[in-house]
Amino acid sequence: MHMNKIMLAFGIASSVFVAGCGNDTDYSKTPEVIPEPEVTPPLQAFAPDGKLSAQIRRTTYGVPHITADNLESLGFGSGYAQAQDNLCVLADGFVKANSERSMYFGPHASIDFATGLPTSEDNGNLVSDFAYKALKIRQMAEEQYPQFSYNSRALMDGFSAGYNQYLADVEAGEQTSEPFCAGQPWVKPIEGVDIANYLFSIALLPGAANFLDLIFYANPGDGEEYLPRIVGPAPSMAQTAFIQDVNTKLLARANTITTPETNPRNLGSNGWGLGKDKTENGKGMLLGNPHFPHTGNLRFWQSHVTIPGHLDVMGGSLVGMPGLINIGFNKDLAWTHTFSTAEHFIMYNLEMVSGDRMQYMYDGKPLPITKETVQILVNGGPAGMLIAEKDIYTTIKGPMVEAPAALAPFGWDDGQAFMIQDANMATKDPVDHWFAMNQASNKDEFQQAFKNYDGVIFNNTMYADKEGNAFYIDDSTVPGLTDFAVVQLKTNPAIIAAKAQAGFTILPGNTSLFHFDGPTPYDRAPKLERSDFVQNSNNSFWSTNLAAPLEGYSPMYGAERGQQSLRTRMALTMMEDAAGDDGKFSIDELEAAALSNRIYLNELIFSDLIAQCEAQGDTPVMVNASLSKDISAACSTLKAWNGQQDNDSVGGALIREFAHLFDQNTMLTVPFDASMAAKTPHTLVTDGSALVALAHAALNVEAAGFSVDTPMGMVQFVEKSLPDGSASGTKLPWPGSHNAEGGFNVFSTSLSGDDTLIPQHKYAPIMDAVTGQNMSSGLTAEGYQIRYGSSWMMAVSFTDDGPVAKGILTYSESSNILSPSFADQSILYSTEKQFRPLLFTEDAISAAVESTLEISMQKGE
Repeated sequence: MHMNKIMLAFGIASSVFVAGCGNDTDYSKTPEVIPEPEVTPPLQAFAPDGKLSAQIRRTTYGVPHITADNLESLGFGSGYAQAQDNLCVLADGFVKANSERSMYFGPHASIDFATGLPTSEDNGNLVSDFAYKALKIRQMAEEQYPQFSYNSRALMDGFSAGYNQYLADVEAGEQTSEPFCAGQPWVKPIEGVDIANYLFSIALLPGAANFLDLIFYANPGDGEEYLPRIVGPAPSMAQTAFIQDVNTKLLARANTITTPETNPRNLGSNGWGLGKDKTENGKGMLLGNPHFPHTGNLRFWQSHVTIPGHLDVMGGSLVGMPGLINIGFNKDLAWTHTFSTAEHFIMYNLEMVSGDRMQYMYDGKPLPITKETVQILVNGGPAGMLIAEKDIYTTIKGPMVEAPAALAPFGWDDGQAFMIQDANMATKDPVDHWFAMNQASNKDEFQQAFKNYDGVIFNNTMYADKEGNAFYIDDSTVPGLTDFAVVQLKTNPAIIAAKAQAGFTILPGNTSLFHFDGPTPYDRAPKLERSDFVQNSNNSFWSTNLAAPLEGYSPMYGAERGQQSLRTRMALTMMEDAAGDDGKFSIDELEAAALSNRIYLNELIFSDLIAQCEAQGDTPVMVNASLSKDISAACSTLKAWNGQQDNDSVGGALIREFAHLFDQNTMLTVPFDASMAAKTPHTLVTDGSALVALAHAALNVEAAGFSVDTPMGMVQFVEKSLPDGSASGTKLPWPGSHNAEGGFNVFSTSLSGDDTLIPQHKYAPIMDAVTGQNMSSGLTAEGYQIRYGSSWMMAVSFTDDGPVAKGILTYSESSNILSPSFADQSILYSTEKQFRPLLFTEDAISAAVESTLEISMQKGE
């Protein structure tokens, strides 16, 4: 608690001698009364007397400015406004986290909602439901909810109340629900514990959630004991046929399991924190540019939240964050996040007790593996609602995992087995951690948030403030291993080889030497303070600022002295040359850099590539033994290209396809040098392989039905889906680059990261014209259908008059097709490619208010 200083003011009265009759002295004047300063009441977590109340003012582009007097009411307003904008996304997330997808949608995740029939009998919902049961997040949410802080519970309770109030208002006809989920039984009232459970599920996305298949199939036997069983009276013929079909498909799925990718969701981002030496006015500036899916439960949502005297912050948050800002700014400071290279879980290789697959050795003593039978409801369509049960297996630290030894090296036999321990499991810190960042007024308070909490889950953090400080930290939740274990990670050949094979860390599970109880503490996390800049584009902490490389940290945080991506090299290049002649940024220059759509391949090799083109002339290039291609048109296109991937950039698709075929390892002659990490490798080979790649790219572009000089705006587009998952028919030309090109403002065709069941249309990719295989670029006969990339983009500059900010939410505020904010910012980005002012001051907000909604409710009524 902060105590306000008590100021005691003493008024001193002067004696005034008045000359006159009787020479009397006048002592009648009273001293001046100086009012005491106003005292801000302490912040209240829960609403007094259970009366929730919030004001939601929406300005241009549907941005909600939510004001309340306490945290519970702030959550109330946030839950209501988020439900207005993204109801179906929220409801689907709650259903998934509660292991209820099979109950509402049947066992298969691939569904044609127009017919209600599966498009693929994948059993995805069944696997998800049972795996989340094995992760026990709902059970832990219920057991541990009272252990959350008052602040966290107030925000989660309030959010659920606001969400429920919106549902009640829809039912009363006062609000119009999103068409896809309107009136559906899976859209139902929630409680605070549902928010906790949902946040628990999000926290596992970079870790245990990638192993749902392996958790589902984990079983000490050698047969098919992992298959679910139907509970109840003798099943009907329809039910028997249904479950036989399900199990047949589960057996087939078992034969396709592979080692999960390190980061299959491919989450990325760019973030810059600029200090006083890198800005024109000597104050801090920040650029936030997260790359996230444009649909699903990882959508960003912009808001401005205020509790007078205590909280005033604006920015973007993932849908479902109760009342707080994930990436944003207040009057004193700003911050952003990027996806860290750190690992957040460890797979442990267990040594089994001889002759007993249900016990493993730990420090010379046996420990048990626990078997538990859990149940879910499965909607069998004509077969009716069925109760399915399954055995799950867990240790005290986490769930068991298994895959067929021939497909992935994680078997469960007489000698060994495997389990996952996730450092983010049931973390209760995220809400408190972001609340502390939201409230911070200076660097010390911001850093204290990371000392007090471990809640940023999987993020690097870049920071700047009005004093001109720049700060970086990777305090994502990383297993807190012993010094011995960290040394082994760096030096033990078997551990190094296992990680190289699997893509993640595997450690011996038979000794406490490799044990961890919690995350790595603040003082061991990579961090850097600068007065020029800090930055990250998804390479490791090491390259935050190459003038001061960060070294000596646990390998769990990522590689040191490693080769940088083309995107990181583009970022470092722009840091040096995009700030004008003075080398210092204004906010306009910062915006221009973010949206320039430059690509590093151009600056790395294109002048050499064009020279090789000119030497080749119209002599066809042999792509393989039976296929040749005249590349003169492609070469002319390269020379006519404007150096950016904008709507009017001729040859955008040609360059995109070339980038996906370009191989740094074989097509550059000067190798990587850690002392010149921003500049190496470089220099294009002269063996003709780059021309073969260009010819191959031209063939692919033409196979899709485009000429090699087609402008990017005629190839790359955003097209939103209708509620039934069909194409809307409105294609917005979409400027932007790709990671493979070394772009900064990047987009892709991937649906990676959207695991909601909300239907999204897609076009079939064309096959590679040379290999006949799927193309990694996602090119279709329609072009590049963008569904992932730059999302909540924000530039903030601190001035003597407070923060000045610009930004855009590229896919717009709402997923509700009936909302005016469904596509407005998408159209702005498509046509203007610019940020818009972020309205933070009361004067700016008042002048732009388009609607005001006062909501309230009395708890218990």
